[in-house]
Amino acid sequence: MKSDIIVVGAGASGLMAAYGAAETLVAAGSSASVTLLEKMPRPARKIMITGKGRCNFTNLKDWNSFSTHIRSKSSFVKPSFFNLTSEKMIAFLESYGLKTVVERGDRAFPESHYAGDVVDTLVRACNSKGVKIETETEVSGIETSSDGFKLTITDGRTYTCSKLIIATGGLSYPTTGSTGDGLRWAGETGHTVTPTFPSLTALVPKGYKQGDSLKGHIDRSTPLSELGKKLCGIQLKNVGARLIVEGSEAQDEFGDIDFTDGGLEGPVGFQLSRKAVKSLVNGSRVSVILDLKNGVELTELTGRVKELWAEVDKDPRSKRLHEKEKCRILLGKLMPWDLIPAFIACNPSIMTLERRSRTETKVWVNLVSIAKALKEWKFDIAGYVGYERCVVTAGGVSADDVVAKTLESRLVPGLHFCGEVLDMDSDTGGYNLQTAFSTGYLAGISAAKSL
Repeated sequence: MKSDIIVVGAGASGLMAAYGAAETLVAAGSSASVTLLEKMPRPARKIMITGKGRCNFTNLKDWNSFSTHIRSKSSFVKPSFFNLTSEKMIAFLESYGLKTVVERGDRAFPESHYAGDVVDTLVRACNSKGVKIETETEVSGIETSSDGFKLTITDGRTYTCSKLIIATGGLSYPTTGSTGDGLRWAGETGHTVTPTFPSLTALVPKGYKQGDSLKGHIDRSTPLSELGKKLCGIQLKNVGARLIVEGSEAQDEFGDIDFTDGGLEGPVGFQLSRKAVKSLVNGSRVSVILDLKNGVELTELTGRVKELWAEVDKDPRSKRLHEKEKCRILLGKLMPWDLIPAFIACNPSIMTLERRSRTETKVWVNLVSIAKALKEWKFDIAGYVGYERCVVTAGGVSADDVVAKTLESRLVPGLHFCGEVLDMDSDTGGYNLQTAFSTGYLAGISAAKSL
């Protein structure tokens, strides 16, 4: 089977690449064909789970702000972004019938908050320009020649094309079809593939999962420990978080943290994860320090804790209570009730047991320690959840081997790369999908113009 342009991988970047190529050909009055090959039963399985199924498909920040959320070379992404900006992406989807809304943090969603509507819109756009979408068509090998490319399918069929666009994604969520095929093909054709590692993933504190010797990649399915059970399901709003690598501060963030069955997640957890995982892979010691009272200095907080303790101690209802019970009441004035058991378990120094005799002991509540623990709740990080549930893959085809203005390979003429297969990753919040859409669209346009 022959097609002028073939796109491999019908994810976010692949769909936009196919659309961009077909739109360009139609506008030029060309009858050249565009075929999109996808090994899964339907396109864009990964988009379907984006944003917990709500699909935060872009972010409306301007380039100066947007680029600070790109964790690889933002200069490489810049030509793609300005070719298809966030505003243009919204306009494109709306032109094909998708209603959108913009929420806190400049994040754009489909009005329905259903990711399937974004996928259906992208497929509808491709169909409108004559793109042939072939699902359940897995490419097993790619050969290059002076005439173009020959693709072998797992069932024995072959496809040939003049221009080839690799949009196969990275390694994250392999059940959606991202199994690193494009990275392998890039390496086989002489391209440098920057070492990959999971990003936007859960960080696993020591003692959070069952197993004393766990480190590095810790599968999400590993059972929670008693501590993990105490923390799992808790969501913290507006907290500070510092990433410490080998004793030095490496990153400082503010926002929301979630404790899940994987570990530390949420927007802030994800933002810390890229540098944390890379450090862990390199053998460095990593910890995360949470500041539950980010807007208050330690001295002021200590005074406040002492005032609250005096109130609890003077309350008539406290007369018959033990110190431990009064401490819980105090902590209930400082944090969510469901966080207290884990806070006490992780910070045993907040209560001191004094043995006065063989039969008498006294519990002392250390108010200074409570204030310090609220400001510096330290979690030593044992490992991370791997590709099975990370949001994005860091690393990939080196930007040095690809022309930023066309996304064509510097080594193999006619071969283009786009999306997560490239060494290109960003923060959560719509940034990753927008860079996928932008690079895909530019790759498609460039391939069509060079026919």
